[in-house]
Amino acid sequence: MKIRVGFEITHTFQQPTPMLAMLNVHPSREKDLLTSDIISASPYAPISVYTDGFGNLCSRMTAPAGDFTLRADAVVADSGEPDVYAPDAIQIPAENLPDDTLVYLLGSRYCETDRLSGLAWSLFGGVAPGWGRVQAIVDYVHHHIRFGYGFARATKSAYEAHEEGQGVCRDFAHLAVTLCRCMNIPARYATGYLGDIGVPKDPAPMDFSAWMEVYLGGRWYTFDARHNKPRIGRIVMGRGRDAADVALTNVFGPSFLKTFNVWTDEVTE
Repeated sequence: MKIRVGFEITHTFQQPTPMLAMLNVHPSREKDLLTSDIISASPYAPISVYTDGFGNLCSRMTAPAGDFTLRADAVVADSGEPDVYAPDAIQIPAENLPDDTLVYLLGSRYCETDRLSGLAWSLFGGVAPGWGRVQAIVDYVHHHIRFGYGFARATKSAYEAHEEGQGVCRDFAHLAVTLCRCMNIPARYATGYLGDIGVPKDPAPMDFSAWMEVYLGGRWYTFDARHNKPRIGRIVMGRGRDAADVALTNVFGPSFLKTFNVWTDEVTE
């Protein structure tokens, strides 16, 4: 299938302000781009692109004073298959994990493994290691947190989301990631496009989505604690330890988010 993805985001600045953006499709999906997702800026500003330490594409620019709009619109080829389901995937003992996965066992800005380790072992220590243990964690998070856009808070951590019992997709992901790490399962935060393909249309405005990827049996698998079922048309943009590593934009000065529009739609022939 083909999926049209894109965004139009406008910030207002008081003065020329440096900023970073992580708004491109992830390099792992570059071969699937049928049309370019090059970011345009209005008014024009030079944009340079680099790859960060997690392998994500990042854009660097200086926004002029006033309204500043970033936009991209692309078509992506997708298999149309749902997220992979592999119930026999095993959990690899920590001492045998590849070196590059170990960072995803550690605590991070929004994932306080030290504060949630006791809870994790009390809930999931008796569950057999492997896919079933991860699914048990995802089931717990899915039922423990109540979703609502009004519950969003930029500073909310996994521990706070658990205590409050409410949040948005990033909070579901942060809590699931943290509980997996507490159980010695490498887990990383992912963000990207996830449209209403193969499911009833959500009446809320389209937004970017967050989920987690866990390392089992020698590869990474996708789990989504908010939706808790395999989905079609998931297009990753960024991966990291938590939301701090994959922020859509980082602005180095005062700004106001004026408009935010995202689209993710199946292209019908």
